[in-house]
Amino acid sequence: MIIWIASYPKSGNTWLRALLSTYFFSKDGTFHDSLLKNIDQFPTFKYFKNFNHNKKIPGDTCKYWIKAQEIINAQQNLKFFKTHNVFGKLNNFDFTNNQNSIGCIYVVRDPRNVITSLKNHYQLNDDQAFNWITNEKNYIYNINDFENSGYGDFQFISSWNTNYKSWTIQKKIPVKLIKYEELLNSTYAVFLEVINFINVITKNNQKLDKNKIKKTLKSTSFDALKKSEKKYGFTEAVPDKTSKNKKITFFNLGPKNDWKKILDTSIANKISNTFAKNLKELNYK
Repeated sequence: MIIWIASYPKSGNTWLRALLSTYFFSKDGTFHDSLLKNIDQFPTFKYFKNFNHNKKIPGDTCKYWIKAQEIINAQQNLKFFKTHNVFGKLNNFDFTNNQNSIGCIYVVRDPRNVITSLKNHYQLNDDQAFNWITNEKNYIYNINDFENSGYGDFQFISSWNTNYKSWTIQKKIPVKLIKYEELLNSTYAVFLEVINFINVITKNNQKLDKNKIKKTLKSTSFDALKKSEKKYGFTEAVPDKTSKNKKITFFNLGPKNDWKKILDTSIANKISNTFAKNLKELNYK
């Protein structure tokens, strides 16, 4: 069965994957980005290679989402998967179901901070980033491997609001909602909640290894990850559009990403007004 690590892009998904992969798949709680391979992304092209889909049509893989997951689950192992896809249907095809998924940890982040990260990651200006985060028809794919995989890595992400609501209001699988800001400020406590949630839905009675948790938190702190990226690079960093030999820094601002200090007031107000209901229910001031 699959446990999803879901979020809108640039909401802390990779950090949570680093925490989980280090705790569950390392020997001693020491992070290395190769550990992230234990929590793969879905959808990606490799899971649809044996299906007859048109790589040139965005979303054509959606008709094989469930079948691909059935093949993954045929191994009868618990699997973690990262996704930015919405929970629901596309072209009348379900993204997942309770026959293939056992639960989800959804990471939500204040959209006014999401947009500043999007600007850096995708090299967008304010207006482009605002249109990106509010686009109900938005999707992403691996543009750097388009020649080989086409739209095989297609993920339908929709808007920040739709993405967040799609996972949190559905009743098909249990969801643990965590706020990026709380994970940042109370990492140990929130991570304990996540592990306990995983243990409950998987009926795992294994005792928590608190020493390993502490080592995991230390080796996956933002400063540690940023230092590691600077020294060794980071496999998920994307190329800089302005330089062929340069990549965009993945671990960029972290705790310093404060929209109140760095986001243009007019864009901040537009986001606040657009997502006012969501901001209120999530207690984002």
